[in-house]
Amino acid sequence: MLSLTIATVLVASCPAAATPARPTPKIAPAAARAIALKRAPGQVKAAEYEYEKGGWRYSFDIAQGGRIHEIGADAMSGKVVEDMYETPGAKD
Repeated sequence: MLSLTIATVLVASCPAAATPARPTPKIAPAAARAIALKRAPGQVKAAEYEYEKGGWRYSFDIAQGGRIHEIGADAMSGKVVEDMYETPGAKD
């Protein structure tokens, strides 16, 4: 089973901004994973708890056939905040 990697990621559009202190998420990693897999069924290849676009979230890269579906779930509400396909071989 893939474990959740804890990572802090700064948004490229805010290079001078410091990452705020990491809050305790209201949504458990397992619940966020279930939210992501409901939106994009497949196999989780990577998972992170990260700060991106002004908020803390869980991000999951989910393999679906020959493509990767990236789902971001807000760590406080569980709301899906990102739902996109990555180009094969692309780096986040």
